[in-house]
Amino acid sequence: MPNLSLLDLSPLWISLRIAAIATTITGFLGIVAAHFMQHYRGRWRSLLEGLFLSPMVLPPTVLGFLLLLLLGKNGPLGFAFSYAEINVVFTWYAAILTATVVAFPLMYKTTLGAFEQIDSSLQRAARTLGASELTVFSRITLPLALPGLFSGLTLAFARALGEFGATLMLAGNIPGRTQTLPMAIYFAVEGGDFQEAAFWSAVVIGLSLSGILLVNRVLAYRNRRLRPGCVQVKAKGQVDILSRFHQGALKLKESLRKTQRIHRRKRERVSYAAPLLTPYLEVSIYKQLPGFKLAVNFVATERQPLGFLGASGAGKSLILRCIAGIDTPDTGRIVLNGRVLFDSEKGINLPSCDRHVGILFQNYALFPHLTIAQNVAFGVDHRLPSEHINTLVTQQLAAVKLSALAHHYPHELSGGQQQRVALARALASEPEALLLDEPFSALDTHLRSQIERLLITRLQSYAGITLLVTHNLEEAYRVCHQLLVLDGGTAITDAPKHHIFEQPRTVRVAQLTGCKNFSPATALGDRSIEAHHWQCRLETVEPIPAKLTQVGIRAHQITFVLGNEQSDHASALPNTFRCWLAATSETPHRMTLYLKLHTPPTSKQNYHLQAEVFKEKWLLLKDQPFPWKVRLDPLRLLLLEEN
Repeated sequence: MPNLSLLDLSPLWISLRIAAIATTITGFLGIVAAHFMQHYRGRWRSLLEGLFLSPMVLPPTVLGFLLLLLLGKNGPLGFAFSYAEINVVFTWYAAILTATVVAFPLMYKTTLGAFEQIDSSLQRAARTLGASELTVFSRITLPLALPGLFSGLTLAFARALGEFGATLMLAGNIPGRTQTLPMAIYFAVEGGDFQEAAFWSAVVIGLSLSGILLVNRVLAYRNRRLRPGCVQVKAKGQVDILSRFHQGALKLKESLRKTQRIHRRKRERVSYAAPLLTPYLEVSIYKQLPGFKLAVNFVATERQPLGFLGASGAGKSLILRCIAGIDTPDTGRIVLNGRVLFDSEKGINLPSCDRHVGILFQNYALFPHLTIAQNVAFGVDHRLPSEHINTLVTQQLAAVKLSALAHHYPHELSGGQQQRVALARALASEPEALLLDEPFSALDTHLRSQIERLLITRLQSYAGITLLVTHNLEEAYRVCHQLLVLDGGTAITDAPKHHIFEQPRTVRVAQLTGCKNFSPATALGDRSIEAHHWQCRLETVEPIPAKLTQVGIRAHQITFVLGNEQSDHASALPNTFRCWLAATSETPHRMTLYLKLHTPPTSKQNYHLQAEVFKEKWLLLKDQPFPWKVRLDPLRLLLLEEN
């Protein structure tokens, strides 16, 4: 062990100072570069990525030589600096520069990974709640990426502390000025002083490993608090530091609010019109995607929810994203209460934060680092008095029966409670349109029913436009008044729900609304048709369409003639036929019966119709001798045209 009283400690202080300054610079540059590269998808992405990471793979001496060529007297930057009488080479500034360059790739890559792990729906949710890009970055992206940033800074500091080759090439080994710890170790070994070299090596190893161990401990503590499968959930131990971060972010936001209002007024001068007393949404958009084309036109003017029905991939959610400003149509126009949100011809495309549109995401998209009360207050105008904001938040939480959980965090709540918080948050911002993107799909049956009833109650007092995307027919029927049926990106019908379910006009609409029984058909007269697949003649009540192609009947509307009802009078009723049971399928409350008309089936797949009955009805039916009597009520027949 060398005598510390005689040992020159300047390499330690020089290294710490250089590493601290380099880490600060690297932290800023790494965050900026990572944020840019996360969103950049241009042709130069691969080249930029290679340049950012090249200091990690190039030998330090090669990197130092390249910097020397760049900053030397004959280099392009060195030549320019010489006119300002600035010399970088062989100064401690050169040591900072080399430490920054070699540490940058670690900070950049770690930060980029942290940004990419954040659920993008959280950022989209913040924008639809009125947050600007600066607010989204400062209040959502940075806090959620904080553990990754901490890791990157620690690794960058350790790398800057241990840099040798590039520093020697550019800054040299000037005792008291540029002689860092790696330099001191090298020249101590060269001079034969192995004790001094061992001491400085132990210092470097201790500093580097301490930082890495600290990071691992923090991350391990955080991971123990994570809910399985949710990488965004924050540990309780981070609450205080993130709260302080948010306070600072709010102050920064307030300082820029005046500028934002100026820009907002400029946009509103382009697109604003006086709001209408009756809510009004006009959508006429076209968007081409690989293998899919969305082309829809519709108008929503009622306060009752408008439901979107259609198969998966029909474009339902894409329409909501276009209205909210998350996706941009290729052409078209979107107008909400007289305000033009999007107009391709006039070049108008308001950002999400200025559209006054709330969206309820399928995965809730609650901000995991904010309390329930802070989540609800996120979209409220913070220019309002704090008392007013607190009252509004309290009212919203009381309406969804979660007042007692105001200071809890999302990961402490059940799925149903999180969905209620998301609804309260969306309504607290007082949007002019509320977009519900399959809001109940992640809930179990019991919770789905509870949240659905709560939603219906809350919407009764909501004065804006409501759009609901769902693939659940019963859910759409209970919640919505009007339905828009989509098929392959095109709206094929738009009508009240009773009309669509009871009188669909095309085969595709009947299929999408749950009809399972179809047969090609031709007209025999004004009130008579031939059902070719069912091999029977059917009487009708409704006029036969001129372009009739098929006849259908819903499974639950097929009736059976039981026991004493199987009389000659019952058989004389129109559309009554003998049938046999080919197969059955059971659910908790219903039975699906596969029926063969006229003759017994030859296999389980040999059937004409599917009928659905409650199990109470099945108990009466199953012991009846064959053949049974089945009736296709003329009032229930669906006379359908081709799509």
